[in-house]
Amino acid sequence: MGTLQKLLFSSSFFSLLFLLSVVHGGHHHRHSHHFNFRPNKLFVFGDSYADTGNTPKSLASSWKIPYGITFPGKPAGRFSDGRVLTDYLARFIGVKSPIPYRLRNFAVNNLKYGMNFAYGGTGVFDTLFPGPNMTTQIDFFRQLINDKVYNTTDLLSSVALVTLSGNDYSTYIARTGSTQALQGFITKVVNKYTVDLKRIKGLGVKKIAVCGLQPLGCLPSSTFASSFQRCNGADNKGVSFHNLLLKQKVAKLNKQTKDSSFLILDLYSAFMTILKNKGKHPGDSKFENPLKPCCIGVSTEYSCGNVDENGAKKYTVCDNPEAAFFWDRVHPTQQGWRSVYRALQATLKKL
Repeated sequence: MGTLQKLLFSSSFFSLLFLLSVVHGGHHHRHSHHFNFRPNKLFVFGDSYADTGNTPKSLASSWKIPYGITFPGKPAGRFSDGRVLTDYLARFIGVKSPIPYRLRNFAVNNLKYGMNFAYGGTGVFDTLFPGPNMTTQIDFFRQLINDKVYNTTDLLSSVALVTLSGNDYSTYIARTGSTQALQGFITKVVNKYTVDLKRIKGLGVKKIAVCGLQPLGCLPSSTFASSFQRCNGADNKGVSFHNLLLKQKVAKLNKQTKDSSFLILDLYSAFMTILKNKGKHPGDSKFENPLKPCCIGVSTEYSCGNVDENGAKKYTVCDNPEAAFFWDRVHPTQQGWRSVYRALQATLKKL
């Protein structure tokens, strides 16, 4: 198995490895003056980078200790020690983080903030994890619109967050056992991603924040081979190809809609900036070794949250999660996401 194959196979299992084993606190601050409209709802589609509790407890380590130890103080379905990207974008807009789709019938009073349809381990196509792909997530959303849960006015004052973090690629490699035709598959993934984005817009959402692919070669699942000392540049080249195609597609979509509805959140640049300067920023924790995860298995076969038959931990947790950028093999800590959010703020103001 080649380096890129190993990386994509392990890193983008995202929740699969964790699933089968797997905003900085405070008050919300309204930033809607940055927008040309006043958004009051957030709809979320994607995977574990945005999931806040949809993935079933029976499959996800995000519901196991030590996930959630920073926020809300116990496991709550987020693939981190605390808040994730969804929570920070909600804060930027000035609303509470939207409820997970699975709670739609139990938290009716919170429907006013939007809804989160993201499931860990999923992609634009079916992946190794049996969660709803992006097409199905959008179907859920469409059904709510058809059922009059959300009306045209709601949609015209809404923002969508869409994440795609690599699960399609890990699934492709796992099924084909090869990376030879990966470039062609990347094109297929981005084309399907574009169709999904256009569909979300077609349902009436006003603005759509589209996540580019993060540097897979810098995830702990890849940097483990160098004792978390350096990123794998060769692996990141494939990521750059994905992001280049996505940029071209989004530019075309904006021309078609004529209102610049789509905005790319460049996670690659945000991650790389933080990893290079170790998160150094006034008031921020400094990530001494940003490539090393806080929660790590005691051997390569064990993941964060795993225990043996007697309940003994098969992982260790760092003393201070705020000093770590990565929480586990593929997901940032709350502090890591906070740093990414700060790096993206200039872009978010363009929504």
